[in-house]
Amino acid sequence: MTVPTTDFALRGDHITLDALLKATGLASSGGEAKVFITEGRVQVNGAAETRRGRKLRAGDVVALGDAQVHLQAPAHGTAGQ
Repeated sequence: MTVPTTDFALRGDHITLDALLKATGLASSGGEAKVFITEGRVQVNGAAETRRGRKLRAGDVVALGDAQVHLQAPAHGTAGQ
């Protein structure tokens, strides 16, 4: 069985874990994202992560349940905006 993977292009050099969960629709609200994270249900690069403000950068892989998100560098010319 293959885990579905979604690519997510960063707009800057990083995004916080809770913001990523909301932006990708894995969490419907900040409160839901917080619950998923504090319960240890979210993994970053294969390890459980319990910090909502964890800064994620290009190359990181976030998993929640059977969904995975692969972070990609921002498109050329958009860094720092």
